[in-house]
Amino acid sequence: MRFRDRRQAGQDLAARLEEWAARTDVVDPLVLALPRGGVPVAVPVAQVLHAPLDVLVVRKIGVPGRPEAGIGAIAGEDPPLFDQQALEVLGLSEDRLAADVSRERAELRRREERYRRGRPAPAVKDRSVILVDDGLATGATARAALRHLRRQEPARLVLAAPVAAADTVARLRAEADDLLCLHQPAGFRAVGEWYENFEQVEDDEVIATLHGGPGSS
Repeated sequence: MRFRDRRQAGQDLAARLEEWAARTDVVDPLVLALPRGGVPVAVPVAQVLHAPLDVLVVRKIGVPGRPEAGIGAIAGEDPPLFDQQALEVLGLSEDRLAADVSRERAELRRREERYRRGRPAPAVKDRSVILVDDGLATGATARAALRHLRRQEPARLVLAAPVAAADTVARLRAEADDLLCLHQPAGFRAVGEWYENFEQVEDDEVIATLHGGPGSS
């Protein structure tokens, strides 16, 4: 099962979430996308749930010299959430990664400001919050996002993605009240392998989507 692109994946995910909503007590729903790739996936989800759409910016902390390999993540002003087992295996300490955390937190704040244009983050307390990404590989950013949201006391916290590694889904189930994933392929290696078109989503598309421009439809 491969998706044509993120929009088609979002439409398929929205259909599953519509079924979920029909049998669930959904209270004042809010859809939050993990930018940038989660945004086009989240658009049809927000539409089918008749919910506002916003973003939750989370930044991955990479292994020194291998930034694509995530070893932790940060959300908001929360302390970094590290994979402690991976730190031990790699012989790393949180102190050694302090400069990386500072750099990523600065980038997080820059993106939040650019995406929101001064708007405050949406209220989460007592709402049904659906967190959407285009796929879950290690799940590091999703875990940080879920814990950040949990502290804000949502009525229900849901994680939804079109595709994910099965072991990641198993680890993340305890972090959310519901976890919806359309496809957990054997031999999962990377999210992009399960999309025919996995072009990078640019900041301008995120901004247009959030502010009612061409990317919002």
